[in-house]
Amino acid sequence: MYSDPLLISQLLLAATNTKLFIHHQNRIPPSGPMLVVSNHRSFMDAPLLMSAVGRPIRFACHHYMGQVPVMRDLITRLGCFPLEENGKPQKKFFQQAIRLFETQQVVGLFPEGTRPMVEFTQPETMGEFHKGFAHLALRVPVEGLSILPVAIASVEEVVSSAVPLKLLSWFDRSEPLFNKDGWHPLVVYQRVHVLIGRPYWITSLHKEKFSGKQMKTAVTELIDYCQTEISELLRQGCN
Repeated sequence: MYSDPLLISQLLLAATNTKLFIHHQNRIPPSGPMLVVSNHRSFMDAPLLMSAVGRPIRFACHHYMGQVPVMRDLITRLGCFPLEENGKPQKKFFQQAIRLFETQQVVGLFPEGTRPMVEFTQPETMGEFHKGFAHLALRVPVEGLSILPVAIASVEEVVSSAVPLKLLSWFDRSEPLFNKDGWHPLVVYQRVHVLIGRPYWITSLHKEKFSGKQMKTAVTELIDYCQTEISELLRQGCN
């Protein structure tokens, strides 16, 4: 049984016959600790990003994914780690992310949260980013951290229904989206562009701002940068 997340990602894309087009690969930092942030609509996003970046990425994923038997096995093999239940402090996630950065690894986050996965959205749309990834990036005591914004632009896909949303509430009662009627969409990319943005390097000046009175400014600057970068790349990729 395969255990290498990068190999599993490549095999999954081959099994679904997904044609992947990677743009601006030269922007990817060749080494060092890195936080990858991206828009998110499909279970295929994590394998896509790993294949595009060419490095295993330890993705944080929704709590319920660690509770559903088959899904739990898949995310474990991909190296993902589930977050705590909705509304609980994410202390374990922060501690694990710091350990990964300290060993020069790559962590992945989808700042839009759960909604675009649970409620079908169009490929060119993107929701507002949550603040968690910015707080993580500015708080970690690691030098040389880069934030890599990436856009996933689907140009051909197949959409079907996976499971009723209320069925998922059996595995995670803390998620209000699972109390709605309807089905969890299953988006399978057939042709997709992955566009790499310009990395944002966390410097000592950013950390000084974050630890002082300008904390809110530092967080807002990082979120705005990533949102703007991904939004522009998404527009290019979908046209």
